[in-house]
Amino acid sequence: MKIFTALYDWTLKWAEHKFAPAVLSVLTFAESVFFPIPPDVLLAPMVLAKPHKAWRLATITTISSVIGGVVGYFLGYLMFEPLIQPLLIEFNYMDKFERAMAWFNDYGVWVVFLAGFSPIPYKVFTLSAGFLQMMFLPFLIASAVGRGMRFFLVAGLIAWGGERMEANLRKSIDVIGWSVVILVVVLYFILR
Repeated sequence: MKIFTALYDWTLKWAEHKFAPAVLSVLTFAESVFFPIPPDVLLAPMVLAKPHKAWRLATITTISSVIGGVVGYFLGYLMFEPLIQPLLIEFNYMDKFERAMAWFNDYGVWVVFLAGFSPIPYKVFTLSAGFLQMMFLPFLIASAVGRGMRFFLVAGLIAWGGERMEANLRKSIDVIGWSVVILVVVLYFILR
């Protein structure tokens, strides 16, 4: 069943739209505050469609993500108990939030850098940093460096790989897509 190939083709076509950078910016901002889908899923096809704009797209993604992280920080700082905590409980994120709090106690500002660079949900750490009233400047620097490294790495690898990477990805996109679905289901049952 080639569901992922159709989605991949649709995303590549859409990535060439004139409003794609604005949508990338909004998606990235939202992901840093609440949205579950990482911006890499739009950044990568946009770079494939327009590799000459890789660094510009990585810059847009980084800036939007850091601005979203700042909003998440201030939400955690100002609105945790009346607004954020009930949402974390409702969407089953409280355990992730508590784990993030423990990591903050163990690793301090480095956990923000790690969350910014890795696929760990960055939004949980922005809220945690605000709730714990982490110093803002170190938070901002760690966010900018971590997010920037991630998005420039993604953009650079995609631009470097170019048509070869796109051809290989096209061949295996359905295998990758179904593997991710299976992995998510397995992890759900293991971690439940």
